[in-house]
Amino acid sequence: MPPVINDNKCIKCGLCVDVCPVDVYYESMEKQIPTVSYGDDCYFCGACTLECPTDAITLHYPLWAQPSFISDI
Repeated sequence: MPPVINDNKCIKCGLCVDVCPVDVYYESMEKQIPTVSYGDDCYFCGACTLECPTDAITLHYPLWAQPSFISDI
């Protein structure tokens, strides 16, 4: 699932667009809420969520991207 931007929290700063290493937000207009153009290319690095000053971006990690904890008990 691609990143989800909360329109009510987004302040249109564009930091997520600048920090995304795979250009998921490609061609987003400046001073507008970013659009997720290439959501399937997102590999859930979390850079956009860490950079967002208002926590407006949510990532829903797929099962393959979730950390697994293996116990040797």
